[in-house]
Amino acid sequence: MFHPRRTLRALLLLPLAAGLALTALPAQTAQAASTLTNAGFEADGTGAAVPSGWSESGTTAASYVEAGGHGGSYRLSHYSASAYKVETYQYLSGLTNGNYKLTAWVRSGGGQNSAYLALKNCGGTEQRTDLPVSASGWIHLVVPVAVTSNQCTVSVYSDANAGNWINVDDLTFTSGTTGLTVKGSDISSLAKSEAYGGVYKTSSGTTGDALAILKSSGMNYARLKVWVNPADGYNNKARVLAMAKRIKAQGMKLLVDFHYSDTWADPGTQTKPAAWAGHSYSQLKTDVYNHTYDVLNALKAQGTTADMVQIGNEINGGMLWSEGSTDNFAQLAGLLNSGYDAAKAVSSSTVVALHLAKGGDLTGTRWWFDTALANGVKFDAIGLSYYGYWHGSLYDFQTTLDDAASRYAKPVFLAETAYPFRLDSDDALVNQIDTTAELVSGYAATTAGQSNWLRDVMNVVEAVPNGRGLGVFYWEATWTAVTGNGWDPADSASGNGWENQALFGFDDKALPAMSLFSHR
Repeated sequence: MFHPRRTLRALLLLPLAAGLALTALPAQTAQAASTLTNAGFEADGTGAAVPSGWSESGTTAASYVEAGGHGGSYRLSHYSASAYKVETYQYLSGLTNGNYKLTAWVRSGGGQNSAYLALKNCGGTEQRTDLPVSASGWIHLVVPVAVTSNQCTVSVYSDANAGNWINVDDLTFTSGTTGLTVKGSDISSLAKSEAYGGVYKTSSGTTGDALAILKSSGMNYARLKVWVNPADGYNNKARVLAMAKRIKAQGMKLLVDFHYSDTWADPGTQTKPAAWAGHSYSQLKTDVYNHTYDVLNALKAQGTTADMVQIGNEINGGMLWSEGSTDNFAQLAGLLNSGYDAAKAVSSSTVVALHLAKGGDLTGTRWWFDTALANGVKFDAIGLSYYGYWHGSLYDFQTTLDDAASRYAKPVFLAETAYPFRLDSDDALVNQIDTTAELVSGYAATTAGQSNWLRDVMNVVEAVPNGRGLGVFYWEATWTAVTGNGWDPADSASGNGWENQALFGFDDKALPAMSLFSHR
């Protein structure tokens, strides 16, 4: 990902009337059952202050049933015109010990101190999943837990300010488990940053190896882009090989992101490497194969085999234009399959992914992959870039991601995301996101806002049905403002428009969002 400064496509979240809180009835005694009772809140109809089968504590008048369900006619709502703390819960007993997961459909206007689903008193550590800000579209979430005491309490909790609201509906509590296999970051800029004096510190201020700091925060995967012959000599084969040794030495896995260019490849630019400029389509297929094989085989030879590979970067419109444009998908298919075949020739276990920047574009993602399959394109996984300030709402992202996983029966992952922790710049270049108007509603440009964003997109990926949500890569966690490490490999004086979205602050210290790599 790198784009010139772009105009925001506004995210218009529809206002939602939360209704008026009702006078609470006395809290019911927790009912012992082995399955959820009234999980869709349909038993009572509008006006139930305490839903049948459920109990309440805290500011009980802020929890009630009202019309406007996800699946049926009604939903649980938390709302009050005054600040409140309320829990709506149900106690389950007689459970067979083992792994379980709670699922639910939720909406939230945001602004709470905390709002989450929880599984607690299950014999081990309480598990929580926070509600993302989604004022219009319903988001489905999952909470996994290991039951070891034959019991568990299902909880919906809000610690809210005046006027904050959530909706919850259609819960299930079933056997199974979830988690994220991939918790990674693109660190392609790191080697150049270090060469020009970049410094990285722990959250407490101790200077250290950026990779080690990321690993200690829970990162288990790193992504490196590879350019063919970049002007500055970074992100080429030799540099990727060197960084791969460091990544594997940390015990992390490696994703190699082939751009098939000498510079940035993205939806607006897919320029052939200079060395391939005059080549025919047939020659380009051979170029793709040879380049892919060469890099991956060299990685294997030094004991750092790539665990995952992207054949192209954000290839919405294809790659190696014009021969590989989506305007001629049959030719694009040939180029993609050359890359796939080369990757598998080196290592049959390497996962080969295709990557689009269409995280919130259901129609566009379907068209692209339907057409790819019709043209015989081979791939193992689907990666989508999703930046909330460019690619639509979290609802759009979840809808697109879940559809891709189901429609193509493939694992999916968030290939790129990021969010600003502040809006000002640490160098002379204006940042890509630098005004409040560009932010996602409900997510401030603060360290807390950045953390909440990463947490919530992780929750969305974890909830992909059938365990097909692989994980998340944060884009350019280490790209801090360092003179000489700008965006243009041909211009040493170019600046960095991304340092306010890194996972290290302007003081070089690890930011709180980094701890999200420890997400279950």
